[in-house]
Amino acid sequence: MRLRILLADDHVLIRKGLRALLEREGPFEVCGEASDGREAVRLAEELKPQVAVLDVGMPHLNGIEAARLICDLKQGTAVVMLSMHSDEAYVLRALRAGARGYLLKDSAEADLASAVAEVARGRSYFSPAVSRVLLEDYVRKVNKQGGEDRFELLSGREREVLQLVAEGNSTKEIAAVLGVSTHTVDTHRANVIEKLGLKGTAELILFAVRRGVIH
Repeated sequence: MRLRILLADDHVLIRKGLRALLEREGPFEVCGEASDGREAVRLAEELKPQVAVLDVGMPHLNGIEAARLICDLKQGTAVVMLSMHSDEAYVLRALRAGARGYLLKDSAEADLASAVAEVARGRSYFSPAVSRVLLEDYVRKVNKQGGEDRFELLSGREREVLQLVAEGNSTKEIAAVLGVSTHTVDTHRANVIEKLGLKGTAELILFAVRRGVIH
């Protein structure tokens, strides 16, 4: 069964290249193409693709806001962002909007097929270059603060929960993996967020990437 994908980028040549890449690399079907963010939202609602690949910098409505509206449709479309920017602020904005994948444009040829397959399974995916930049930034911040690494505050079980949440597993799935109740998972998740000083799942995923827990 082919994964149905919506491509959104304001450059027609980039869209054609991404389409050719996906249809060559795996069981993918590009069911629609959009040249701006508003068209992407309209087509996502109409076509109900399993994955939407959105450029961050689109006219009329930028990719991050388009991602937010597509995720708000609640029809199960997973979002991968394509961007020129590897800094933390852009990645966090994308995650808060509901994106599960974040790729740099210059690595799309190598990573896009894997990213689409992973987010379609409910998991997260980041360009190796993004993960590397975020990890290097985190190490610099820890060293600047005198070596205080908040990750070390977590218990072994809390670290397991951190990774499983960041990978995109549901509370029920995590409970099954760990052999505990969903209430216990929720308690561990709350403890992780509190100990790390985070504000929700988006920041938890970003922390996991920065710390090298997921890639």
